[in-house]
Formats: sequence, C-alpha cells, structure tokens
Amino acid sequence: MSGANPAEQRVLVLAPHGRDAEVIGRVVGRDGVACETVPDLAALTEQVAAGAAAAIVAQEALVGGDAAHLQEWLQNQPPWSDFPFVVLLSTRAGTLPPRLRAAIGALGNVVLLERPLSAETLGSAADSALRARRRQYQARQVLAEREEVSGQLVALNATLEARVDERTRALAQANDRLTAEVIGREKAQQAMVQFQKMESLGRLTGGVAHDFNNLLNIVQGTMELILMMSKDDAVRARAQTAKAACERGAKLTAQLLTFARNQTLDLRPLPVAPLFDAVTELARPLLGHSIELLCSIGPDVDCVLADASQMEMALLNLVINARDAMPEGGRLIMRASRGKPPDALLTKGDYVRLAVSDNGAGMPEDVMAKVFEPFFTTKGVGKGTGLGLSQVYGMAQQSGGIARIESAPGHGTTVEIWLPAATAEAAERQPEPAARNALQGARVLVVEDDELVRTGMVDALLALGCEVTQAASGDEAVTMLAERQPQLLLTDYLMPGMTGAELADRARAAFPDLPVVVATGYADMEAVQRAVGQGAVLRKPFHMAELAAAVERGLQGARA
Repeated sequence: MSGANPAEQRVLVLAPHGRDAEVIGRVVGRDGVACETVPDLAALTEQVAAGAAAAIVAQEALVGGDAAHLQEWLQNQPPWSDFPFVVLLSTRAGTLPPRLRAAIGALGNVVLLERPLSAETLGSAADSALRARRRQYQARQVLAEREEVSGQLVALNATLEARVDERTRALAQANDRLTAEVIGREKAQQAMVQFQKMESLGRLTGGVAHDFNNLLNIVQGTMELILMMSKDDAVRARAQTAKAACERGAKLTAQLLTFARNQTLDLRPLPVAPLFDAVTELARPLLGHSIELLCSIGPDVDCVLADASQMEMALLNLVINARDAMPEGGRLIMRASRGKPPDALLTKGDYVRLAVSDNGAGMPEDVMAKVFEPFFTTKGVGKGTGLGLSQVYGMAQQSGGIARIESAPGHGTTVEIWLPAATAEAAERQPEPAARNALQGARVLVVEDDELVRTGMVDALLALGCEVTQAASGDEAVTMLAERQPQLLLTDYLMPGMTGAELADRARAAFPDLPVVVATGYADMEAVQRAVGQGAVLRKPFHMAELAAAVERGLQGARA
C-alpha cells in the first residue's frame, strides 16, 4: 500500500555535477518511477519534508553542504518512518574522510554504492529503497487504523460508563452486573489490542523475510555454481564462506517466518528422549562448567507432534537464554511430562509439557509481557536478535500447542512449550538425492519476476543438464506453455498480475499432467499446497541439491 499523497511516491535526486542528475533520473524513472532533481541540501530537506519515497545523493553534494536542517528532520521524523537514502560514492567506502563518513552516518538508513556502477545496480538499489518506504507507509496506515479503532472503543466505553451511572442511580443491584460487564469489555479490548499488534508485526516481519530470502537465493545459488565450476582453491574457499553466511541468513529468516506463521512445518511424531540428547550435546559446550544441566523425562512421555529442526532450535534458544540469565552459574533443567495445558484455547486431547527452567535473576511482569514479541531483547547491543522466544511462540502455535512463561525477580524463569502428544512411528526412509544425469535434457519452464533470482535459477538448472526456457510473468508463461510444451513448470509464488497458484491452475487446465514446483520465500502456504498437486514447494533460499531433488520428484510424479 502506498502513501495517499502522490509526492510520497517520487524519488529525489541530488547530484550537482554535470549530467549526473539527468542520467540518474532516466535510469530510475524507466519503470515509471517519478524522479525530481533538487539543487542542494536545503532544497532536498524541503522536498523530503513535503513527501518523498527515497533520495539518491551523490557524495560531492554532502561535502561542504549544510546538512543540519536535514539531520534535524530525520531526527524528528514519525515513529513509523525511516527515510531511505542511496549515496553514490566516488571513493571506496573504507577510505572516506572522517567528515564525510560522519555526514553519511547521520543520514541513518543508507545504502552505499561505489561508482562507477551499472544501471541495473542503481535501479535495483532504488527499487529496494522504494519497497522499504512502501512498507513504512503500510505501517503508518496500520497505526492510523489502530488509533481510529481505539477512539471508537474509547467512545463506546464512555457511553457504557454513562449508562452504568444512570442504572446505578436507579437500581443498586444492577450496578454489580454492569461493573462486571465493563471489566469484561476492558479485558477484551486489551486482548484485541495485543492480537492486532502481534498480527501487524507478523505481516511486517513476513514481508521483510520474503525480500531477504530472494536476495539470499541469488547469492547462495551463485556461490554453489562457483563451487561446482571453479578449480581455484582460494576462490572455492571464499565461495564456501559466503555460502555459509547465506545459510546463517536463512536461519534468521526462518525464525522471522515462524513468528509470522508463514513457515511450513514438517509435523511428525518426534521422540522426546533423542531430542533432549541432541540438545544436551549441543548445549554443554555453550554452558561451561559453572552451569549444571539436568534432564527429566516422565515415564509416560513418548513422542510429540513437532518439526524436528524447529523444535531443536527452540529448545537450544531457551537453553542459551537460561545461560545468559545465570552469569555467575546455576542450575538448568529440561523437563518433559504429560499434563493438561492451562489454556482453554487448546482442543481436548493429550499434551506434553516441555519446560526449560533456570534459577537465575528472573524478570518483572512488564518485561515478561513482551518477551514473545519479535526483536524484543533484554540483552546488550550485539548480544541477541530478539527472535529466539518469538520463534518458540510461532512454532508452538503452528504445531497445535502454546508457549507460556513463568518468572519473578529472584526466583528464576520457566518457559513451557505445550505440544500434542504422539506415538512413535518408524522413521521414513529419506529419498536419494537426484542424480545429474536423471535431469539431462529435461525441459523446464522457469517463471520469476525478479530478473536476478530468475537468472540464478536458470543457471543452476542449466548446470544440472536441463533445457530451460524462462518467463518474467504469468501471462508470458501461459503463452510459452503452448509453444514450448515443457515437462515441468517452476514458478515463483508472489508475482504481479498473476500469482504462482493462479498460473499453476491455468497450466493444469490446459495440461493436466504437467508437474509444478512452486518456489517461495513467503506466501499463503495453503494456496501454494493446493496449487502444487504432484509437484513440490521449494523454500527460498534453496541449495542446488534441493532444486535438483524437487525437479526430479516432479518429473517422477509425472512419469508415474
């Protein structure tokens, strides 16, 4: 959702030398983006205050200019706003003069691009800044709607209080009933505000994770191609380092998506004892000798219904939080027991309580009320992302359970995860990875609106021996289906004009046996699952082995 003011959609360009401003405006404006050139920092500040989506500023405009008014506006911008800048550098970022470095740092939300640069790089940076600003406009609208709803609720409460006063004067007995009604409404109002806040945060974090997964997919795919093709050990070592960093980024977005409840969990009967053993093995080197780790599993506890990797990550997060709460050492206990969950929202049935307890400092009620919110942390800067407990919260809800916390200052903390009980089942045999020759000559149509992501997917499939055609939109893909007759359709889910689910429906209407693989970083997973049929869902960012396996499963399903 964009801002209501058309001026809020424009990109401001400040490049005082030569034809730089004209060239930048032509590159950024080729996709229909409104660009406006400003002569100096004073004019830039005036136009930013009037409304803009982003600003592209050349380095030389910041040297010797008076940025005091611009910095004052940035410091006083609304809470929802974090105005984005793209700064074009004439020198390397690591060699900037201190004064220029300070001027750039004062801008806040900055993307640095070193010149010379390509039109694609500049356009991509401008597009990222525009998307970020539009999400800020969405946050602004959510806040405005919340204030409107709050005003309506205040007005309703005022009306109720007036009626309570009138009836109190008339009937003393009615006073008790009306007082109880007001108290109940206040509790419902508080619950609704909390629900709206969590839902808004979920939508915001899910959107950020989607864009970040697309970027990770490009980098990770490129690194895997380098590892496959390069014979230079130094190059391969650097590519392996970048690939490892991508995997760490993927874990971070997985936590975001789990909180936003857009992560598909592989729910299976998970034995508790091996789970505790695995977490204990990972945790002991992290705890040191000053913390005693104990485990307790009830005799009637067998399995829980959960995603193995998410559950292991959740327990490890709780163990690390407990360690940080006991800097002088202490005792940490992991427990598993059958019981009745203290939450009426859960359906009837058998549940297992998984709890991690420490005898650390504990926390007050005001802090305890916020611990499941994403990015909330009591740790120092750089010592925590604030996503650990929010991931636990989202994972428990998606698994059909709940997460609770009990704590008090000086009495330690206990975090509980209540999950449905399950019985043990034989482990399913994992499918063998697809061999490269199994994909040789396979005709694949790749549909992806992001050119960089599409290029990475096409290069990977070509390296696996496939014959690849590509389309940038669903409408273009519909035409290619009839002309090229591919053996498999690989499509993104979130695309302008036609989603991957809609494209899959149209493709199957014309070609009922065509397998579909949907690649997504964030989407309505129910719609994706309906669209996939005999194909697969490929979660971004993915490895080449995962891509090969998904294509092979789709082709095998079609042949079957």
